[in-house]
Amino acid sequence: MHGHLEATASLPVATRPSQYLGEAEAVVGDARDAPESVVKKRVSQADELLSHVDETGSEEADEHVERARELTREILSKLE
Repeated sequence: MHGHLEATASLPVATRPSQYLGEAEAVVGDARDAPESVVKKRVSQADELLSHVDETGSEEADEHVERARELTREILSKLE
């Protein structure tokens, strides 16, 4: 998930979505090698941040965002 969010940083993304994506990337980065409870909290936070991103202005970035959303759902379903 982090890789998909990180990839959007080098793409031409509109300002507001870029802010949400950058925040989500940082939050997910905090989850690396963390206890399961922290991972669940951080991934939930990233899910909330991604919910504010409709379109980025870049088709490639939109694909990365969609994949990050899919991974978020997969991770959360495994942690429940």
